[in-house]
Amino acid sequence: MIRELKTFLMVAKEGTFAAAGDKIGLTQAAVSAQMQRLEADLGFPLFDRSGRNARLNQKGLQLVTQAQELLSLYDGLGERLDRTALERTVTVGAIASVQRTLLPDALTSFFKLGSACRVRVIPGLSMELINLVDAGEIDMAAILKPPFPLPPGLRWSALAHEPFHLILPKNVAGDDIAELLTSQPFIRYDRSSFGGRRVDRFLREMNFVVKEICEVDELEAIFKLVSNGVGVALLPQTSAWRRWPAAVRTLSLGNNVFYRDVGLIHRPLDKLDDEVRRISEHIITLARHDPRGQKRD
Repeated sequence: MIRELKTFLMVAKEGTFAAAGDKIGLTQAAVSAQMQRLEADLGFPLFDRSGRNARLNQKGLQLVTQAQELLSLYDGLGERLDRTALERTVTVGAIASVQRTLLPDALTSFFKLGSACRVRVIPGLSMELINLVDAGEIDMAAILKPPFPLPPGLRWSALAHEPFHLILPKNVAGDDIAELLTSQPFIRYDRSSFGGRRVDRFLREMNFVVKEICEVDELEAIFKLVSNGVGVALLPQTSAWRRWPAAVRTLSLGNNVFYRDVGLIHRPLDKLDDEVRRISEHIITLARHDPRGQKRD
């Protein structure tokens, strides 16, 4: 409720949800959602709503003073308790492949520089994480680039441009992409994910009719099925697979190659808290350079 009370006081100060959101880096919709949660928690409305306008009602006006007193007491807790226990918690959303590769390295370099802030990593699918950042529930998220514009107020920082390859069991011979995709059992990247939609679009554009036997969201699981000889798959070459493991054979898609874009969504850097901005900059910088300091693809 502390976050909602802070947003409430900004609304009271600025006069509108939009103006308050602009000050704290939230969309008008995110501010509105927070105010609805606050009203639900308190059990009474704080605003007289008419169309797009929302004005503080009598209880809302009374809450302003109470909220100021409560937040003052909350901030004063640091004078009696260990400050490190009360420092800012930064919440970072991340899809599974980023959690296993880029994120641990970025957080390692961040903490080695010295910081009292606490970091919480939130797992999830790209669509879920976009909604959480937009609502102000988390500070940033490393996701797949969606096939639609980001909500207003969010920014996209590119992290990786990952080419798809055809991967096959080692005992499957041949180099004809069309023949292999249409004749071998096919393990599909889940179509409900942004990456899976890219695979589906490629197959439709190329008029490939595959013999689908399984549909999986987890890249590691797809890779394991292929290495076990179950079938073939189209997979992005992530940072974990800078060199494909010897357990499979891979073929480039040549001129028909397509990509999975990974990026960090966040609010404008100049509107982020210092610790949030520092972590986002660490993630972006590390993603764009490999361990030898070379630019990533």
